[in-house]
Amino acid sequence: MRVIGLDPGLRRTGWGVIEALGSRLRHVANGTVPTDPKASLAARLLTLHEGLAAVLDAHRPDEAAVETTLANRNATATIKLGMARGVALLGPALAGLPVTEYLPTVVKRSVVGTGHAAKEQVAMMVARLLPGCVLDSADAADALAVAICHAHTAASSRLWRAAQDAAAAGAGGR
Repeated sequence: MRVIGLDPGLRRTGWGVIEALGSRLRHVANGTVPTDPKASLAARLLTLHEGLAAVLDAHRPDEAAVETTLANRNATATIKLGMARGVALLGPALAGLPVTEYLPTVVKRSVVGTGHAAKEQVAMMVARLLPGCVLDSADAADALAVAICHAHTAASSRLWRAAQDAAAAGAGGR
């Protein structure tokens, strides 16, 4: 399964693509989609959309995972970040991908082991989990962490569903 993780931001949206082969993870690519802070909000959102569409087209993921944004103290910044998140959710959905959202604490706990890890800890663990990976930026490291979290969660969910289906099939045959 190929997963794209997205760390939405209006200045920069981080992205990271991995392949999950059973319990093994392989780095495919990572980077950021930057926007011009002097451009209008609409132009910046269009830049994000076009950049993510190009990444999706180039790497053809099977599923997408997006980090959920928590509220900031600045209401205007929160609203703008929400718009960037909307683009990050819409892009993969338009490409026909299932999109799952994860809280930052869930992502950090999945990758580092604690939900309050620092960005540096996340980047260090991402580099360890994806040997040979050269991180484009902290935003790309966060996006790869989201993809890793999804790969772990999706694998567990599939195993759980298979066990439930097997149990139901066994109960129905009695």
